[in-house]
Amino acid sequence: MTAVRARALPDPRARTTGSTHTRYRTARLNNIALSELADYSSTRVNAADLDETSFVGVDNLVADKGGRVDASYLPNTARLTAYELGDILLGNIRPYLKKVWRATGAGGCSGDVLAIRIKSEAKSRLDSEFLYYLLSSDGFFAYNMQHAKGAKMPRGSKAAILNFRIPLPPLEAQREIVKTLDQFTQLEAELEAELEARRAQYDYYHADLIRRATDGSDWLPLGEVASVRTGQSPPQGVPASSGEYAFVNAGTTESGRSSDANTDGDAITIPSRGQGGVGIVGYQSAPFWCGPLCYRIRSSTNALHSRFLYYFLKSIQPSIRGLQQTGGTPALNRKELILVEVPLPPIEIQEHVVGVLDQFDALVNDIYVGLPAELTARRKQYEYYRDQLLTFEEAPA
Repeated sequence: MTAVRARALPDPRARTTGSTHTRYRTARLNNIALSELADYSSTRVNAADLDETSFVGVDNLVADKGGRVDASYLPNTARLTAYELGDILLGNIRPYLKKVWRATGAGGCSGDVLAIRIKSEAKSRLDSEFLYYLLSSDGFFAYNMQHAKGAKMPRGSKAAILNFRIPLPPLEAQREIVKTLDQFTQLEAELEAELEARRAQYDYYHADLIRRATDGSDWLPLGEVASVRTGQSPPQGVPASSGEYAFVNAGTTESGRSSDANTDGDAITIPSRGQGGVGIVGYQSAPFWCGPLCYRIRSSTNALHSRFLYYFLKSIQPSIRGLQQTGGTPALNRKELILVEVPLPPIEIQEHVVGVLDQFDALVNDIYVGLPAELTARRKQYEYYRDQLLTFEEAPA
């Protein structure tokens, strides 16, 4: 498999030479507190008026500035904070997760999501999309973490967020910067779409290869060929923001970091409780800390390759998710999971399947090769250029 060489992003400085932005980059601006231009939403909405497309909880805001996905559950309170088109929504739990979204419509959000709205009198001075880029910058998230409250489960300080100082170039310059950054976002989206197409192709071959490899095999319940156990709460009681090991619990991605590990690598993980991640099959190649809301699964017989078991369970993930109890908090019970039938083809066939699927998996998921590597390189370039475009020298006090 050949790695794809990253294509360079165009340098925005070439595009903006002699432009509105360039004229104002050389000028010193008075940075002002966000509170002078924006505030938190003061309007409310009935929960009954919301659905999975208009309700935003912290769980359906995507980490690392990934926007939002449809909610997998609806609110259990009658009234919520309302958001409007153009509001900036911030996940306020663990700010280091960098959850931010610019609203593309109206709806409601949970108490763990902050809806920042430009004041009516400031809309002629501050562009909503420009504000989004400022509040999705690494500089803002570093500031937010610096002022966050709570060591175990940090929350952003609402007062400090409104004290964050932002540059305010003329509206014309703001819109030119937005136009340039939107182009980079579009380039990144095109590469992501290409990657998704490759993943769909991979999923097809994955399912077909598993089907052919298991044809005529013996089948046994998962509990007879593998250990299926839950983990424990992390040593600090809650996940840390840094540490040598991943903390894997109820989500579809790691839930934080840990200074210790309680599970060796080459293990399969399946969240057992919580919202959104129940039944999602994952694989941990390195040691990690497994939380109490997650199953850790490992082959207990030489007749079953743990990596092959992962690929098989991944191929039947919709069926596994279908086992969850949906009354109240979604839950996947161990007594049902261990009854899932697992094939045992000859070990050499398992190893062949693992070798083929590992190569496909690297091309669509490994950040060091293939399209993911190109996407990673592009994002780094994008972050650099975005910081350049959003940085203005502040005038002396």
